[in-house]
Amino acid sequence: MRRFLNKLSRLLGRKRFQSELDEEMAFHRAQAEKEFLAEGKTAEEARYAAMRQFGNAMRLREESQRVVEFRLETVAQDVRFALRQMRKNPGFAVTAVLILALGMGVSVAIFGFVDAALVRPLPFARPDRLVAVDERGAMYPRSNLSRADYEDWKRLNHSFESLEVYSGTGFLLRMGAGTEPVTGARVSDGFFTTLGIKPVLGRLFLPGEDQPHGAKIVMLSYGTWQTRFGARRDVIGQSVTLNGESYTIVGVLPQEAAYSPRGSREMWVPLLDKTDCESRRSCHNLDGIARLRDGVTVQAALGDMTAIAARLEQLYPGSNKGQGASVLPLAEVVVGTVRPILLTLLAGAGLLLLIACLNVASLLLVRSESRRREVAVRGALGATPARLTRQFATEGLLLAAAGTGAGLAVGAEIMVVLKKLEPSHKNEQMPFLEGAGLHGHSVWFAAGIALLAALLLAATPALRLSFLQIQTGLAEGSRGSAGQLWRRMGANLVVVELAVAVVLLTGAGLLGKSLYKLLHVDLGFDSSHLATVSVMAPENVYTKDAQKVALYREINRRLATLPGVESVGITSDLPVQCNCDTDWIRIVGKPFHGEHNEVNERDVSPGYLTALGAKLVRGRWFNESDDASHPQVIVINESLAKKYFSGEDPIGRKVGNGDLEAKSMREIVGVVKDIREAGLDNDQWPAEYESIYYQPGNEFSVAVHTTQDEKASLPLIVNTLKAIDPNLGFHDVRTMQEQVDSTQAAILHRFSTWLVGGFAAMALVLGVVGLYGVIAYSVSQRTREIGVRMALGAQRSSVYSLVMKQAGWLTALGVGVGLVCSVGTSMLMRKLLFGVEAWDVPTLAAVAVVLGMAALMASFVPARRAASVNPTEALRAE
Repeated sequence: MRRFLNKLSRLLGRKRFQSELDEEMAFHRAQAEKEFLAEGKTAEEARYAAMRQFGNAMRLREESQRVVEFRLETVAQDVRFALRQMRKNPGFAVTAVLILALGMGVSVAIFGFVDAALVRPLPFARPDRLVAVDERGAMYPRSNLSRADYEDWKRLNHSFESLEVYSGTGFLLRMGAGTEPVTGARVSDGFFTTLGIKPVLGRLFLPGEDQPHGAKIVMLSYGTWQTRFGARRDVIGQSVTLNGESYTIVGVLPQEAAYSPRGSREMWVPLLDKTDCESRRSCHNLDGIARLRDGVTVQAALGDMTAIAARLEQLYPGSNKGQGASVLPLAEVVVGTVRPILLTLLAGAGLLLLIACLNVASLLLVRSESRRREVAVRGALGATPARLTRQFATEGLLLAAAGTGAGLAVGAEIMVVLKKLEPSHKNEQMPFLEGAGLHGHSVWFAAGIALLAALLLAATPALRLSFLQIQTGLAEGSRGSAGQLWRRMGANLVVVELAVAVVLLTGAGLLGKSLYKLLHVDLGFDSSHLATVSVMAPENVYTKDAQKVALYREINRRLATLPGVESVGITSDLPVQCNCDTDWIRIVGKPFHGEHNEVNERDVSPGYLTALGAKLVRGRWFNESDDASHPQVIVINESLAKKYFSGEDPIGRKVGNGDLEAKSMREIVGVVKDIREAGLDNDQWPAEYESIYYQPGNEFSVAVHTTQDEKASLPLIVNTLKAIDPNLGFHDVRTMQEQVDSTQAAILHRFSTWLVGGFAAMALVLGVVGLYGVIAYSVSQRTREIGVRMALGAQRSSVYSLVMKQAGWLTALGVGVGLVCSVGTSMLMRKLLFGVEAWDVPTLAAVAVVLGMAALMASFVPARRAASVNPTEALRAE
């Protein structure tokens, strides 16, 4: 009933307006008749003269109706007509929506990660005032703080409201009858207060609770509280056993804590007692985080800390020589190396979106050509250019709306898939990726590109309309001959599509080549047939060095008896991890001026280097007698030998610490070929290998070389370790190749390579399809011309040549422009490349060949169709 009343009201209102309008028009005609009568014309002449002067009454009535009437009704008509057109041509509609959904979905998905990492502020109080505070060394732009330096920096600085530190660690958590390793962190008492984090349950650490001999308390991460403790609210005050000692739970952190440094850790404890490292000013194992005072800039804070570092260098030249300061915004440190990769991916997604929009615009241009007769007829019947433009704009807006809706759904799914590509054990390095999703910024971004797409799709057919040539349109409509405008616009769009496709293909090729070289970099050992397990031995059980050494030897003995095992080794650090756990050495007999000769230090068992398959250059390996009861010996790598013993034989030479203390002295007994201890894309550092029997630890990794499938051997290895001691904890149970493949450099390069490669593949398909569309449509519109040519004696080869020449020029122009642009864009992404130049000629040539061949193959189909035209039928059809 309400709908009926609304229609009745609109109908009565329209009739009332038309009645009043007719009266007004009659009045004006009557006045004009009187004027003509006054001039001496007859009544008949005056009436016709007034009608001629007044003009077409029907058109004036329609124009007045449009001016006065609210246009919801006409908008509804346009929408209904557009829907009918889409139903009439479902192939066109579905293709256009799918192309838009693909381009917009990829762009929205990548922006979701960019938003989470680069746009949204860290979820802390006033995050712009948070900075990362570290030391700066000759080989490290950012290096850890020593605990003594931290205490001095905290006392002497004038830039920070608070300065706190944190350090990663691990615990053996006993729950029930089992023991399980968990990640943890040691923090100073004001760490969470500085970040502005409030617990969801319980309290934070109180001032003074991080001092030596303090109470053993722990805070749980939100995820650990949910999964291990069932989100029970009575968990506060309960005890948990960590490393054989009882800790009291005092609080539960919120989910936002995942964005803090070491945010993926499960257990958080105060610093408490100083470790052996922390008792020495020369040993660095802490990272700093601070909140700037109001009015203090990052640059001013850096100047303050640099001055303090200089004072400490004068006071402690032995440990602090060359030690500067680093102060960076915390957000910059959290994002780390991901920024250039995300920006590159966003640029690639934007280019793909551009190709998608150009492809849909091409479809609309083709469709507008097929509707020239319709436009001409409607114009001849009185439709104004504005009315026709609005109709085509409505169709473009509907396509954009449908593409946007589908694009949001595609984008959400892509984000889910991309999150799963990141290994769970790497969450600590990229915690912000978990926050990617369709949040406010992503929705606004989608709305923005939807608006741009809508404007493009609405404007494209409108620009094509030639309202001033209605008669020509009626005359040519039956033939459907293509105008010069379409040829120019369609060709230009294809050139742009091909150029963008070249840029994406070049980027994908360079990243792919870079990834290949990264994964095939010389490791200095054989990563195949190597199984690795990281082990934690309970500190309350293995308290003495002799117990730890006995455990190492028992592990070696038991694992060596397993089927297929050739050798077993134990190390403090597995390869391909980082330039870390370093030592400052001084070489006996060499000039020394207090400089820090920094080298990687690895503690290894006698069989470790042979288990890796390392190559001994000279000297000998470690043996079982290289323990605390004998003088210390070391094996060095070739980089250390070349840097500090150039032209000399290092065997028999001795090294020690800066003061050459007797207990630090050790003799070089062997030189091995460089083993890549650092990340795949890091520089090779000098390294020294010491027998793990000298300074055994409770955390270590086992490497087993087996002739069998190493992945299948892992369960047996773990079961054997459990049989040795059921209280041992295990993590990172993987093959060495999995260790290599899951390094941060490999993950980021693989991530960007696959995504940009996907963009490039889609761009190649869309670009080639666009070229095919232009050539095919051109052939269909030139059927009569081709028929005439063939009727006059033209050979099929000349018709092939005619079509392929047009396609060849478009392809060559698109590829040429694309190659020029590719060199420029590749320069911008050169930081992401490894072992490949931005102007890598083989990659550029391969891209040109692939795209050129694909484009010409796509053009061959319409060329063949053109050469198969029957001249008689072509002329008869015209």
